[in-house]
Amino acid sequence: MAEQQIPRQRLPSTLLRGGLAISLVAICFLAFTPLQLPAVSSLNDKFSHILAFLYLALLCDFSWPEADWNFTKALSLLGYGLFIETVQAFLPHRFFSMLDLAADGLGLIIYSMILPGLLRINWIKRLRQKTAKA
Repeated sequence: MAEQQIPRQRLPSTLLRGGLAISLVAICFLAFTPLQLPAVSSLNDKFSHILAFLYLALLCDFSWPEADWNFTKALSLLGYGLFIETVQAFLPHRFFSMLDLAADGLGLIIYSMILPGLLRINWIKRLRQKTAKA
């Protein structure tokens, strides 16, 4: 039997999709698990949300390079943030926070703002190039 190989131009997006899936699961684990350490300052928590969603936006955007960064990608990630907050509302050691959700949205807005600068970097630009249809 011949082995199925992923075309070379699709390999980066396939790896990024795997990284995105692992990241989504890891973030859920961290969001739903009771913390063993004393709570960190509120500002640090919001900064963590911003960085996490900036990172998720990058992974999500480059996982599907055939579609530009758009409302659908951003809304999907914001929905993920809402999912996390909703689950946390039902956990005894967590709570729903609109400020956390706002920080998630801010991370997505910051990604939208820095994306043009990122696309000036050649190796990042190559990841984003559209693949030719067969």
